[in-house]
Amino acid sequence: MTHRPISLLPDVLISQIAAGEVVDRPASVVKELLENALDAGATEITIRIDGGGIQRICIQDNGKGIPKDELELAVTRHATSKIQSLNELESVLSLGFRGEALASIASVSQFSLSSYPVGQASAYCISNQSGQWQIEPSPASPGTTVDVQSLYFSTPARRKFLKTEQTEFFNCLDVVKRMALANPSVTWLVYRDGKLQSRFQESSWSARVFSILEPMANGASKPIEVQAADMQLHGAVGLPDAARGKGDMQFFYVNGRFVKDKLIAHAVRSAYEDVLHGDKYPSFVLFLNLPPTEVDVNVHPAKTEVRFRNARAVHQWVRQSIQACLAPSRAVVPVSGVGADPAQVDAEYSAVPSSTVSSHAWRSSSSPPGAFGAMPAQAKSAALPFLREELADYIQAYRPLEPSHSPVSRPAQITVQPKVVVGQPNSEPFPNSAQEAVATDTEYLGQAIAQVHGIYILALRPDGMVVVDMHAAHERVLYEQFKNALDSQKTISSQELLVPLLVQIDPRLASEVDNGQHLWEKLGFRLSLISTQEIAVRAVPTMLAGQDFSALLQQWLEDLHQYGVAHVLERQRNEWLAGLACHTAVRANRKLTLPEMNALLRSMESTERSDQCNHGRPTWRHFSLSEMDKWFLRGQ
Repeated sequence: MTHRPISLLPDVLISQIAAGEVVDRPASVVKELLENALDAGATEITIRIDGGGIQRICIQDNGKGIPKDELELAVTRHATSKIQSLNELESVLSLGFRGEALASIASVSQFSLSSYPVGQASAYCISNQSGQWQIEPSPASPGTTVDVQSLYFSTPARRKFLKTEQTEFFNCLDVVKRMALANPSVTWLVYRDGKLQSRFQESSWSARVFSILEPMANGASKPIEVQAADMQLHGAVGLPDAARGKGDMQFFYVNGRFVKDKLIAHAVRSAYEDVLHGDKYPSFVLFLNLPPTEVDVNVHPAKTEVRFRNARAVHQWVRQSIQACLAPSRAVVPVSGVGADPAQVDAEYSAVPSSTVSSHAWRSSSSPPGAFGAMPAQAKSAALPFLREELADYIQAYRPLEPSHSPVSRPAQITVQPKVVVGQPNSEPFPNSAQEAVATDTEYLGQAIAQVHGIYILALRPDGMVVVDMHAAHERVLYEQFKNALDSQKTISSQELLVPLLVQIDPRLASEVDNGQHLWEKLGFRLSLISTQEIAVRAVPTMLAGQDFSALLQQWLEDLHQYGVAHVLERQRNEWLAGLACHTAVRANRKLTLPEMNALLRSMESTERSDQCNHGRPTWRHFSLSEMDKWFLRGQ
C-alpha cells in the first residue's frame, strides 16, 4: 500500500461513513425519521414507501416543525435541539439526540425536507442541488415532510447488500409496528407503492397490541404491571401454550425506546424456562421505565442497545416479575356461569392484574388421603437425605391404595366410577345424568366423571367439559411441591470433600469467586481461589455429590460475569426435581377412583404453573358447549 500523509477527511465522506453505521438499509432510514417525528410531538404520521424504500421513503407528520432559519442546521452533522450538555446526554429521554441522522441520510440519497411550524407564515423546503443546500417556499401542510429518493445512489456498492424490494419493505413495516406499539396515541398510515398497506388508528394500548400482534389476543397473553422503587415494568407476556417456533414476537422497550439487549433477553428467557416446551420462543411486549440516569442509551450507533447502571438488579427484578406473572394457573379462576364462553372467561382473566397464588394452598385441600397413586420405591430411594424429612408428608400422601379402593375396570377403556361420599360408604352409584356432576364456582376444572384409556380425566364444567392429562398434571403438582420443600430451607445442605477438587477457570472470571463468597456458601459450595486460573472446591451441595460439576462452575462464573446473576445451580436443581416428579407421578393405565381424580383437579387449581407439565406440555384443555355444537352443526 502506497504511503499517504495523514489528512482530514472531506465532510461528505465523513457523513457517508457515518451513514454506513446509522443507515445500513431502508428500514434504518424509516426508524431515524420516525424517531424525529415522535420527538416533535406528532399525533399522526404517514409513511410512503416505494420500491422497498430504495426508490422512495416519504415521512409526513403533524409535529411542531422546524423554523426556516434552522433548516440548514437541521441537515448539518452533530446539530440538534435535544441536548446541549453532558448532563442532558446522561439523562436523555428523547429517541434521537446525536444529530447525525439527517446529514447521513442526505449524503447517500436525493434528499428534501419541507416544514411548516406553528406561527410561521408559510412552509419552506430545503434540498440539495448540485452539492449546495437550497431553501425555497413550499406548499407543504403543517408539520414536517422528509422525502428520501434514490437511496444509496451515491454509494452503489451498498445496494448490492440489500435484499429484494419485498423483504426491504416488510423490514420497514416491522420498524413502524415497533414504533406503533410504544405509541398507541399516534395514528399511523403506511402506503406501499401508492396503496394503503396498514392503518393503526389512535387507540388504547391493549387494542393496539392485539391489532398488531393478533396471536397474543383471545386469552393467549397475560397483563403485567409491577413497580419497585423507581422502576416500573408493564405490558403483556404470552402464555407458554402460545409460544412460537421463532422469536418474532418479542418486543422490549426501555423508557419508550425499542432495544435488543442480551441482559434483558436472558432475564426473560430464564423466567420462562420452567414452563416452555422444547426450543419454543415466548411472545411478549414489555416496557421498562426507570430514571434516565440509570441507563446509558449512547452505546450503539443505531441506539438499539443500552447499558444499565445496576444490571444485576434489573435482571433479577425483570426475571422475578415475569415469573410471578406466569405462576398463577388459569385453573384458579372461578367459572363465571352456565353457558359462559371460555374465550370470554379467559379474556376477563387476562384483564385481572397478576397476583401470585399461594403455593401451599394444596395443604388445606379437601382431597382424600392417598390421592393420585403410590410413590414408586425407586423414587423414594432416589430422594436425597436432606429431602426426606421435607418430603415425608408427600411420600405418605402417595402411599399405595388399599385393595378395597381399587377401581373397577371397564371393557371400553372409559372408566366411570361410582360417586363416593366420604363418610357414606353405602352412597348411591354415580347417576347417569351429568347434571349432578356440574362443578361449583370454585371448581374451575370441574367435577371428574370418567377416566379415558387410563390416560385422561374427563370432567364437567357448567360451560362444557375439561380433559386432563393425569400424568402431566400430577407431575407438575409434585414438582412444585418438591421445589417448595427445598425453597423453605435457608441454605442448601452441603457435603465436605475429603480431598479438595482443583478446577481450572478462565482468568477473567477469577474475581467472581471472591465477590460471590456469600452466594457460594448459601448454595452449599465452599470455594477458595488458588490462583487467577485455579480454584479449590472444598464442599459441594449434597444434590451434586458424586457428579462432575467443574463445567457447572465454569458456566456459573460465566453467567455471573456476563449478567451479574447466575441460575445454573437452580436450573440443575430443577432438572433433578423434575426428573424425580416425573418418575413419582401416577403412570398411564393406572385406574383412579372419582375421589382420586377430583383430588388431582383440586390440587391443580391451587398449584402454580399447573397449566403446563415440567416439560412445558399442556396439562388440560377446555371444550365449550359452543365448540361442541359446531362439531355437530347444531343450530345451523
